[in-house]
Order: sequence, then C-alpha cells, then structure tokens
Amino acid sequence: MYSNAGLLTAANHKELGIYYVWFAFIFSILGTLLSLFLRMELASSGVRIVALENQNFYNLTFTLHGAVMIFFVVMPGLYGGFGNYFLPIYLGASEVAYPRINSISLLLVPVGAVLALTSLISEFGSGIGWTLYPPLSTSLMSLSPTSVDLIVLGLAIVGISSFLSSINFLSTIAVLGVTNGSKPWCLFTWSIVFTAIMLIGTLPILSGGLFMLILDLHLNTQFYDASFNGDPVLYQHLFWFFGHPEVYIIILPAFGVISQILSTAAGKPIFGGPSMILAMGCITVLGSLVWAHHMMTVGLEVDTRAYFSAITMMIAIPTGTKIFNWLSTYMGNPFKTITVDVWYALSFIFLFTLGGTTGVVLGNAAMDIALHDTYYVVAHFHFVLSLGAVIALIAGFMYYQEHMFGQTANVYVNNLRDSPFQRVWSIVFIISILCTFIPMHLLGFNVMPRRIPDYPDYVTYLNTICSIGSISTVFILYSLLF
Repeated sequence: MYSNAGLLTAANHKELGIYYVWFAFIFSILGTLLSLFLRMELASSGVRIVALENQNFYNLTFTLHGAVMIFFVVMPGLYGGFGNYFLPIYLGASEVAYPRINSISLLLVPVGAVLALTSLISEFGSGIGWTLYPPLSTSLMSLSPTSVDLIVLGLAIVGISSFLSSINFLSTIAVLGVTNGSKPWCLFTWSIVFTAIMLIGTLPILSGGLFMLILDLHLNTQFYDASFNGDPVLYQHLFWFFGHPEVYIIILPAFGVISQILSTAAGKPIFGGPSMILAMGCITVLGSLVWAHHMMTVGLEVDTRAYFSAITMMIAIPTGTKIFNWLSTYMGNPFKTITVDVWYALSFIFLFTLGGTTGVVLGNAAMDIALHDTYYVVAHFHFVLSLGAVIALIAGFMYYQEHMFGQTANVYVNNLRDSPFQRVWSIVFIISILCTFIPMHLLGFNVMPRRIPDYPDYVTYLNTICSIGSISTVFILYSLLF
C-alpha cells in the first residue's frame, strides 16, 4: 500500500498516477469551458459574444483550448496517470526506476499549466493558435511578446516533464523486461514503450524549434524571418515533426487501455497479440515519417506530396489490424454483459475508425489542399482526439477506478457504473458528441474556414447543431462523473 503523502512529497508511483488523473480532470474543466465559449460564439452568424470587442480574445480562446486539452488533459491522464499507476504493476515491480524524478515530472505539469494560462491576463493575450506559427508568434508589432513567452515556456516545461517520465518508464522496463510479471502480450505495457520512444525522439526537435522562435522574438535572429532570408516554413517542419507523432503519443496509451478493457471483458488475451505489438511499432515508425502532410499548402513539390500522401495512407494498415483484432476478440467471445467501460471501449473503436476514415480523405494531397484550414480538418482531428483519446480516458477511469480510488472514493460512479441509467446516459453522450462534430464535415465541404468567428448565414443551421451538441456533451460528461 501507499501512504497519503502530499503533492510536494509524493514519490510513490500510485500516488503520482492519481495526482496526474486529478490534474487532467481539473484542466479538462477549463478546456471544455473554453470550447463552450467558442461554440457559443459560433451558434449563429455575426460577431456576438467572445469576439464582440476584440477578435484576439476569440483567437486566444481556441489557442488555449488546443494547448490545454492536448498537453494538460489527455497526456497527463492517459500517459502520466495510467502509465505511472499501472506500468510497474503490470511489470511486477514495486516502483519505477527513479521515483524522485517521477515526482519532479508531476510537479512540472501544474507549473507549465500556470505559465501557459497566465497568458490570458498578460497584456492582451496571444491568439496565435496552439501551433505558434511565425510570423504571428515572432512579431513584436501585432501581438503580445510576453504572452508568447509564457505559452512557449509552459509548453517547454510540460515537454521536460514528459521527457523525464519517458526516460523513467523505459529505464524501468529495461531493468525488468517488458513482459516481466505480466502476460506475454500485455498491450498496455507495449503501448507505453512505443509512446516513450516517440517522446524521446521528437521532444528535442520541438524544443529546438521553440528556442529558435524565442531567439527571433527577443534577440533579433532571423531563423523564421523571410525578409532576412529566414524561412517560416522551417518552423512548421520542426513543429510537425513533433506534432504528428504527438497524435500517436496521445492515442497509443489509449490503445493499451482499450485492449485491457476488452481482454478483461472477454476473459482472454486480445486476439493476435504479437500482431498488435507489431502494429503499434509500425504506427510509431510511420507516424514519425508523415509530418509534412500538415503542410500540403506551403508549396511542397509534387514528388514530396506524393510521398507524404502514400505514407499517410499506409498508416491505415496497422491501424486496421488493431481494429480487426479488437473486433475479433469481441466476436470470438461476445460479452455477456456490456458494462459502461466496455460500452465506451466499443464506442472508441467505432468513432476512432470513423475519424481514421476521414483522415484517409485528407491524406490525398489534392483533397488536403482543397480542405486545408476548413472545418473538415477540425472535425477529423476531434474524431481522433476528442472522440478517441478522451473517450478512452473516460473508459479507463471507469475500468480502473476501483483499483485506483477504492470502493468508497466515488460512490455515485461505483453504484451507477453498471446500471441501466448509466448505459442510457452514455449512449446519449455519444450521440451528443456525434451531433457536435459530424456537421463540421459538412461545414468543411462548404469551405467554412476555421479560426474565424463569423460565417455566411446559409451554414448557420449546421453551426447551431454543433453548438447544441457541444453544450449537451459537456453537461452529460460532468453529470456522469459527479
């Protein structure tokens, strides 16, 4: 058992995992509130609420929404929370390799979050998008340099936290072996292995890109200044070399959680365990080689676009393997009772497959050029992340809560976990999410640009449906947890 040490003195992997989950929950409230501000603004045409006085606040809202949900909700929850708590248990270890470094990794998360969120009250904010593209982020004339500094520093600190956690996890596994004390094909353990490898390989690239951005902003260098032979596209290459593997860094621990849920429900290992591990390895390699499919409109030559299109579509092969194996596990031994955690796991499979299908469409360079920076792209990555990683986080919480918090930690959730009310409420939750994001695909085909607070009246009804679905989703989500 672990002691109830405070946040500053905790070093036990179970305590740290629980703290990570709590931080993810706290920051998820902020992230969803920011998304509600956006949907309230977009509920009907015209500049009305968030962008009434200054569109920069609208820009700042979606900037922080993206940064908070990715770096301070999904990653701490799935990778830091479940990873810290259950990796040593699955390995048969009493602790991670470096408990004190693990404690430092946790403490860096709220520090990074506070710095990033302080940009809200620093001068007039910095609504440059969570990607921080120059010249917006390097201009001293148009935006707040202090706010840019705070966001960059916050992301750099949380990056250091993830880097230290990755070294810790890999060191623990290197000492004990990936299957020590666990089933031969413990997919959660393998998912943490591949996630840590990607983080260690890509975080230094992001750090270098952000460091050069700060140098441009304050020390008059010209890495990204086109007027002095710099290249703003260089930043995009450096950012997306981390940014696209980040998608799989987020979703691979989700794969591990979903595999554990389905394996427990079926009462047997996941069908095709070795192929599942191979698929995750292929996703790790291929996902690190397709960064420029986010950059099809920057003037890439035809051969380059053909390469990135081909590799992007190849990722569908190992992903399809995982979907096939999950469904084969279920079809080979149908579950007698669909509990709430299993329902969310099956919902994850359906919605992630749907999101991956829309990604294949964007993998085609010609389609990507046509749909780039429209709401189709927003719909696609929310299907993968919001409907993928977040639902996996909820499913993991439902599945692991008794192990992490005990029977009395949340009586409401424990009592309703397998109740008919909870199941119906979960179905309504999934429908609300679909109402939020499916119309966005149609908005993309109607060429509605993202990051703009106004739009033509003829797409008002689609935005209204999205906003109603968003409000319903948030209400149902927190009613499920409280």
